[in-house]
Amino acid sequence: MDFFTNLGYTGLFVSAFLAATILPLSSEVVLTALLISGFSPTNIVVIATIGNVLGSLTNYALGYWASIGVIKKWLRMSEDDFVRAELHFKKYGLLSLFFAWLPIIGDPLTVIAGILRIRLLWFVIIVSAGKLLRYVVISYLALQVG
Repeated sequence: MDFFTNLGYTGLFVSAFLAATILPLSSEVVLTALLISGFSPTNIVVIATIGNVLGSLTNYALGYWASIGVIKKWLRMSEDDFVRAELHFKKYGLLSLFFAWLPIIGDPLTVIAGILRIRLLWFVIIVSAGKLLRYVVISYLALQVG
C-alpha cells in the first residue's frame, strides 16, 4: 500500500472512531469519498466498523467507570433525560444496542450499557452487528449513486 492509501484508511478509522463518541462528527462523508476514489469496499467497511465499535467501547467504558454525575454533565443530560434513556434501554433490552449507530440516541445508549454493566461480549456482538450492517448499506448506496 502506498502512503495515500494508508492515509485514507487511517483517516477513515479515526473519523469512524470519533463519530461513535459524543463528538458531533460523521464518518459517512469520509467513507463515501474513499469508495468513490476506488478504495476496496471490503476494507472500507471493515475499517469503519472496527473504528466505530471501538468508539462505542470508549462510551461503554465511560459509563462503566465514571460517576453518574460526571456522565450527566459530559452528555449534558438532565435527570429526566437520563431516567428516560435508562427506561428505554431497560424496556427494549440488549436489542436496543443494535441501534447504537443512530444519531443522537446511539451514543447515550452505549454509555448506559456501561452504567448498567451489560455483559461486554453481548455489547460487542450486538453493537458490531448493527454498525457493520449500517456501513454495508451506506457503502452499497454510495457505490450505486457514485
